[in-house]
Formats: sequence, C-alpha cells, structure tokens
Amino acid sequence: MKDLTSGKPGKLILMFALPIALGNVFQLCYSFADVWITGSTLGNNALAAVGATSTLNDLIVGFLIGLTNGFAVITAQKFGAKDFSQMRKAVAHTIMLGLIVSAVLTVLSVSFLNTILHWLNIPPEHFETSFTYARVILLGMTFSMIYNICASVLRAVGDTVTPLIFLIVSALLNAGLDLLFIKVIGTGVEGAAYATVIAQFISAVCCAVYMYLRYPLLHISRKDCIPSGVMARRLLGSGMSMGMMNSLVAFGTVALQSSINTFGTNIIVAHTAARKLTSLFMMPFGVMGMTMAAYCAQNYGAGKYTRIRQGVFRAVEYCWIWCIFLFIIIYTAAPPMLRKITSTDIPEIINTADLYLRIDCILYFVTAVISVFRNSLQGIGVHRVPIISSGIELIGKILVVMFLAPAIGYMGIILAEPIIWVVMVIPLIVKLMRHPVMINVQNGKSA
Repeated sequence: MKDLTSGKPGKLILMFALPIALGNVFQLCYSFADVWITGSTLGNNALAAVGATSTLNDLIVGFLIGLTNGFAVITAQKFGAKDFSQMRKAVAHTIMLGLIVSAVLTVLSVSFLNTILHWLNIPPEHFETSFTYARVILLGMTFSMIYNICASVLRAVGDTVTPLIFLIVSALLNAGLDLLFIKVIGTGVEGAAYATVIAQFISAVCCAVYMYLRYPLLHISRKDCIPSGVMARRLLGSGMSMGMMNSLVAFGTVALQSSINTFGTNIIVAHTAARKLTSLFMMPFGVMGMTMAAYCAQNYGAGKYTRIRQGVFRAVEYCWIWCIFLFIIIYTAAPPMLRKITSTDIPEIINTADLYLRIDCILYFVTAVISVFRNSLQGIGVHRVPIISSGIELIGKILVVMFLAPAIGYMGIILAEPIIWVVMVIPLIVKLMRHPVMINVQNGKSA
C-alpha cells in the first residue's frame, strides 16, 4: 500500500503511474496480438471484421473501467482519511455493484448484438465474423469486470505493481493462445476472442486471490456486505459519473466507426491500425488521468489541497513532455509501424493511417489536459462537469457523422477529434481552476 498524502508530489505521481503505464502496454497487447496475428494469418478481411467491432468493445470495457475507477475514488478518499472501516464497506459494495452491472450489461449487449452491429454498418461480407468475435468477447465481460474491480481497489490504496504483474502474465498468455487457436487449431477469428477471454479470466482470478492473501486490511466481513443505501449512492454517483464519462467518449467513437465502415475495407483497416497506434501513443494521458484520480482522492480525503494543486500542474507538465516525443516519432517513424501492425504494404492503407496520425498529433497536448483535469475533478468529488465535457465530444462526433464525413469523406473523420478536443477542454479548465483546491481556499483543512 502507498500513502499519496505525503512526500514529493512529482516523484509520487511518476512512481505511481509507471506500473499503470506498463500494465496498459500489456493491456494493449491483447488487441495488438489479435490485430497482428489475425491480419498476418487470416488476411485483411478478417482484420477488418475485428476492427469494425473494436469500438463496441471499447465502449463496454471503457464503461467498466470508468465505473470501477469511480468506485475506487470513494475507497481512496476513505483510505486517505484513514477511515478503514468505511474503506472496507466501500470495497464490499464495489464488488457487489460491479458484478450486478456486468451481469446486466452482458445480457443486454449479447441480446441486442445483431441490432448493434447493423447500426454500426458492418459490411455484409464481414458481418458473420464480426458477430462471432464480438459475442465471445461480450460473454467474457464479467472476467474483465472482476479484474478491474481488484485493480482499481489496489490502486486506490496505492498498489499499482500487483495489477501489472498479473496483466503481464495474462498478455503473454493471450498472445500464445492466439497462435494456438488461430495457427494450430485453425479456429479463425473466433479463436482470437477465446484467447482474450481466457487470458482475462486467469488475470482476474490471480489478482483477486493475491489481493486477499496479501492485504488483510482489505478483508471484508459479513457486516461490510450489509447493503447500505448511503454507500451505494456515493459509489454509484462517482462510478456512474466516470463510467458515463468514458461511455460518452466511446459512443462518439462508435458513431464515427459507423461512418468509417461505409468507406470500404482499406479505410477500415487503415483506421483500425491508426487507432491502435493512437491508443498506444495516448496511453500515458489515460495513465496520468487514473493516477490523478487516486492522488487527488487520497489528498482530498486528507484535506491536503495544496498537494492537489501541485500534483495537477506537475502531471500536465509530464504529459506535455510526452507530446513532444510523440510528435517526433509520428513524423519520422509512423509508416513502418503501420506496416508492421497491418502486415500490408497497400499504399492507400498506409498513407491514410499516416495522415490521420500526422494531423491529430498536433493537438495531443490538449487531450493531455483533458485527461488530467477531468480525472482530477472526479477525484475531488466533482462529477457533473467531466460528463458535460464528454457529452460535448459525443455531440461533436455525431455532427461529424451527419455533416462533415458525407461532405469530405474520411478527411472529416481525421479533422473531427482535434476540433472537438479544443471545445471540450474549456469547461474542464474553467471548473478546476475556479475550485477551492486550486485557489488555496482550505476551508479549515490543513494543506
């Protein structure tokens, strides 16, 4: 366990964020393994079938991660305040609420999968393969939920190393199972989905067992499991806020994907490859966001507002340094990376994906501020403004699908996100910079 309420903010933030970053790299290996092995073994049609449904998976998983991270904000606040009894009650309610939500989402998403894929404009030649792949992934959603519950609780109390260890094992296993199912057994795209689900299951079980054995402070009793309306409302208020924040972003991406899927196989593959690299490049922003949610929550619970202010500015500084590095990488090395991911040299695919990256990376520094600020707001209990900001992103992407993409084609998709980022960051800056924690109003609490 790691107390984030004492010590140098910059060093604490980096040490806390590094294991999360490594964990996210291996999390991305799940999807990279599917893309690379599927494309190199089964061809571009199979890769397009997987890519065409990737935004649906991002939507569901993004909501689950946001939900559990939101739950963990309450746990972190209680840990920072040294209120361990309420902390354990928060953990117990997190587990109960998380399992209920994942069960409901599994039933709904699988039941309406056919309709959802039609809404996504999945090309007829890819529909059956996309349906099979997505169905297996969705049926394994509970395993993803269990892992994210454990990981978010551990991060709330300052442990980011344990989730990393089990993710590394799981990611390596996923890659091995991909090769086994696709190349050896010959199960096709469905095998890639089974590999992902099995790897997630092992990761979830190992993390849960280790957490129980390693941290007696987190042991919950029957009393902790007695339903509490007050605790449930606090958890759902925080969890649904962060879950909806992620979902609104993902809904917008799904809306864009429905338009992208009408541009043909080469554009679908190009966008899939570009988005995979974008996910890797932007990963530190999400990592810093998760770090700041826990950091701000612990310090808010302890009443140390000055540390919150110091940490927010330091986090933005770290992200902007990364933005400079990304700009150099994208303008010098993107095409070879895209060829490696797609296992193709088709000029339309490589050039389109490269153009997407070159234009969007110019405003990456704005996305860094968005991630740090909205998660910091969540950590100090401000839930409405991050949702409003994410809602702006959703509306913007819908407008792009309705007007810009039909007018100028895929270039409309490329231009959409940078324009939307500039608009959606405004309410976050205004709210956070006017909050008492940022203007040195202590409200009687020690800094």
